[in-house]
Amino acid sequence: MNKRQQQTKRIWEVDFLRGVALLAMVYYHVVYDLREFYGVPISYSDGVNFYVGRGSALLFMLLAGLSCTLTTKNAKRGLKVLGLGLVITAATALYDPSHAVTFGILHFLGTSMLLYPLVSRLGPILMALLGTAIFFLGRLTAQAQVSVGFLFPLGLRGEGFISSDYYPLLPWFGVFLCGAALGKLLYAEKRSLLNASPSDTLLNKLGRHTLPIYLIHQPLIMLMLFLLSRLTG
Repeated sequence: MNKRQQQTKRIWEVDFLRGVALLAMVYYHVVYDLREFYGVPISYSDGVNFYVGRGSALLFMLLAGLSCTLTTKNAKRGLKVLGLGLVITAATALYDPSHAVTFGILHFLGTSMLLYPLVSRLGPILMALLGTAIFFLGRLTAQAQVSVGFLFPLGLRGEGFISSDYYPLLPWFGVFLCGAALGKLLYAEKRSLLNASPSDTLLNKLGRHTLPIYLIHQPLIMLMLFLLSRLTG
């Protein structure tokens, strides 16, 4: 199968939305780095910038859940993504422990992919109901603190817990499962819902390579900001 045939088998609108989520994430991280590392008076914790960042993460979660219904290789994908998340943990802890990523979006997505086979046989309605219940349970326990330090993947944080990027299973696995419910409902035949197939747009190309771009974008942003700071004094 040649490259063109492989692209036509992909669901183009899923790649397109991944590309949108990726650009929003890059923008948010530029804002975050400007504030945290260069003291630029710009907020990422409220207003438009907050919603751009949170919207990007939610879209990635929904699309990851949806994509789990389109493949049988979720365990392999989950281990790969989780392993890369652990690499990011090590790299950020070495670079700046105060901004270490202990359980970020990659840790969350990898763990969710590994958990998905446990509920994969549920129908879309039951899966959506389970996802909704998990989401609201997580909202109820969001501020809970525990005396042990190993429950942070569930959203239960001990004293002194640090993660500059933090997406625990409660409540966000609920969003992932709602994405899987959409996949079961909308893509049971594993093909695009739309007749158009603009697979060569920039957003589609980005959407086909989100993982490697995710891994390299933050070092590139930091390098570019460092060079700009030197040039501008």
